[in-house]
Amino acid sequence: MSAIPQNVLANQKVALDNVLAIQNTFFNGFEKLVDLNLKATKAALEGVAQKSQEAIELKDAQEALAFTSGLVRPESVVAYGKDVYEILSDVQGDLSKLTEVQLNTGHKQVAEAIDQFAHNAPTGSESAVALMKSSLATATSAYESVSKAARQATDVAESNLNAVTNATLKAATDAAQASTKAAPRAKRAAAN
Repeated sequence: MSAIPQNVLANQKVALDNVLAIQNTFFNGFEKLVDLNLKATKAALEGVAQKSQEAIELKDAQEALAFTSGLVRPESVVAYGKDVYEILSDVQGDLSKLTEVQLNTGHKQVAEAIDQFAHNAPTGSESAVALMKSSLATATSAYESVSKAARQATDVAESNLNAVTNATLKAATDAAQASTKAAPRAKRAAAN
């Protein structure tokens, strides 16, 4: 076999490996989302069953007021959203790594092709070879700049998400504590 068909076969194997890796990444992310949704559904059903039992045992309006203040659990909704974000972020990170590897491989192949062209090029084509090498260097530099900016944007978005999540959880906790404190006062006021 000549070097070209072996090179083509090697490139096809790399391409197939990349497709399988991408497919595996998507499947793993999907599997994590399904697992998260099953756990969330199970927890919600258990919560509904528990709250239904508690609702049956209510005796008066004050107990009903206290009961309804505890129905909504925003921290569980926020935690679910954060878990979904983390799963999707992991998938995106894995895909970025795979893309980076593929781009680096493509860069090496183009550089090798330019070197081979330069080696076999006729006399007087040095400027064309220099232009190709310069273009490749410019494209590589541009890609690195865009990648760096994308990583920074991802870091900022994740930091903002964490700040919003923490603020939401604090507000939900404060609201739950306030309603818990208000229920006994309402009961005393109704008794007077």
